[in-house]
Amino acid sequence: MTSSPVHKRDLLVKLTDDIDPYFLFNLSISEEDFQSLKVQQGLLIDFASFPQKFIDLLNLCYSEQETDNPRFLLHLSCQSPVLGGPANFSVVETNAFKHLNHLSLRLAQGSDKEIKDYLAVCLSSLKAEKQDLEMRLKKTEDDLSRQLSYAQQTLSEKTKELDKLRSDWTSQTSCLSSRHSLELQSERGKVLQSRLQQQTEQLRQELESAHKKSSQQLQSRLSELEASCKELTERKYKNESVIRDQKIKLVGVEEECQHLKQQVLSLRRENSTLDTEVHEKERLVSQLQMRVAVLEQEINDKDQLMCRTKEMLEATQQQKESVEENAESKELQIRKLEATVKSLSEELIKANGIIKKLQGEVRGLVGKIKVKNTVTVSQEKVLQDVSDKLQGVTKDLQSTHQQLITKNEQVCLRSCVFKASFLKSPVCSDWSHLRGQSHHCLLTRGMVLPTQLDYGSLCRCFSGC
Repeated sequence: MTSSPVHKRDLLVKLTDDIDPYFLFNLSISEEDFQSLKVQQGLLIDFASFPQKFIDLLNLCYSEQETDNPRFLLHLSCQSPVLGGPANFSVVETNAFKHLNHLSLRLAQGSDKEIKDYLAVCLSSLKAEKQDLEMRLKKTEDDLSRQLSYAQQTLSEKTKELDKLRSDWTSQTSCLSSRHSLELQSERGKVLQSRLQQQTEQLRQELESAHKKSSQQLQSRLSELEASCKELTERKYKNESVIRDQKIKLVGVEEECQHLKQQVLSLRRENSTLDTEVHEKERLVSQLQMRVAVLEQEINDKDQLMCRTKEMLEATQQQKESVEENAESKELQIRKLEATVKSLSEELIKANGIIKKLQGEVRGLVGKIKVKNTVTVSQEKVLQDVSDKLQGVTKDLQSTHQQLITKNEQVCLRSCVFKASFLKSPVCSDWSHLRGQSHHCLLTRGMVLPTQLDYGSLCRCFSGC
């Protein structure tokens, strides 16, 4: 786990090979990347427990690699036939039904700089391990030489003690045997004395028991010393074998160190060639940074546009809330109207019942009206005939009335002409001239006559004169 200013915690996964030092794949997982990985692959753990669970899966695969049918396998797949570019690292569980993919990580191949850093770290770790092994070897040699000298010293001391004990044991046994023989001789001389015999017998038994005890103690001490001596010799042989193994390892480490020094020299040569490429890439990076600045300006403009759209969205949201309030008021009105409609529907149902009754009555009346209509049709025919006759009579009457009017006009005109000539008044001789005056008043005996006179009124005027 590593910390960075951008992410609080990052998990760094490195895939290497002890045989091939140029084999390196990296993956850096942040908390945000882990959340997307958790959603995509359906993981049930959090970011804090993910490293330990991942290590447990790897240990489980390592423990089952030597079995005939391992359940858990590590699978590394790459698109290209040669390991180049990104690769998929998967932990797969096999059963009788299918292959279950517990975890899949997309690893990126290490760049030249990362491989150099990795090789430098490996070289420094090997140097540190070599120094540690040399120190440990020197320390073990000192310890083993010290233990060997101490074991030899203790062995010499124990051998001296053993020789001394053996000499003591032989001297005691010889002394006891001599004493025993003397006592036996004295006891043989005193056979008749039973009391002395009993005492000698008792003394003999005590001496024998003491002799047995001392001999047993010396024998046990001798066996212990022999066992310790044997153990010390075995430890000596083991330490000598460990020293030989450490010397062999030291020779191998020195050879590997020489090989790594040669690799470092070759890498330094490659580093000089790669520096030129780095300068070119830095130039490309500067160009890309300028392009990134332009894109950031565009992003800022788009952010401002987004702010404006958010303000418009808030305004529309307020309008929507007002519309929803109006809709609620309308819903209340609709509910009231529905209540009134229900009451009206009940009244309409009652009215429909009444209408049905009235329709039955109307059907009866329609039957009666049909009978009356037949009678009225016959009467209308009679009335039509009478009206036709009446129209003919009225036409004849109008024609006779018109003839009568014309005759009256002629009579009045003649009488007017006669009276005008008789009274010698200035009257127009021509009747058409008198008829054409529209605005004229006639004074006859102090009477004022209206203008626009027709023939009948003029005749009546002259007849009055």
